[in-house]
Amino acid sequence: MASATTASQSELKAHKVPLGWRDQCSSLLIPLNVCRKEKYYMPWECGHERHAYEKCQWEDYMRRMKALSKKKLEERQEAE
Repeated sequence: MASATTASQSELKAHKVPLGWRDQCSSLLIPLNVCRKEKYYMPWECGHERHAYEKCQWEDYMRRMKALSKKKLEERQEAE
């Protein structure tokens, strides 16, 4: 999943994406920001791009939480 949704460093630099936003979903953030600028940040515009980015963020969050709970379970089992 990481390679398909992560933009290259040169793309991120060219689009001036802040370091804090350079994550698993960075390739979806670039077209969202381009759309936002073209549509003057109107909240009813760019819905498809925003939904794709937010879905990616949610799936990444769920993946990390699943990995964390698995790690905690393994640590608990090792302690017993």
